[in-house]
Amino acid sequence: MKKNRYLFCLLSCGVMLYYGVPQLSAYNTGSSGVFSMAWLLLAIFVIAGNLSAIMYTPKKKASTHAQLSKKQVRKKVRAY
Repeated sequence: MKKNRYLFCLLSCGVMLYYGVPQLSAYNTGSSGVFSMAWLLLAIFVIAGNLSAIMYTPKKKASTHAQLSKKQVRKKVRAY
């Protein structure tokens, strides 16, 4: 489930880069150049964060029937 969200964020970031990069002028001086560089740096952080989340997400352990039965045995039953 979470990997789908990370992939969606990566794709949406890619779409924003596709439409935004031609409009940016990173070599301008002044506030427009600073904005362009900050926007590109933020996009790099978003891509790096989502890629690291996809790559380093812990795997779910497959619970076997034996482990499930042990959990059921440990359950305390109280009768009133």
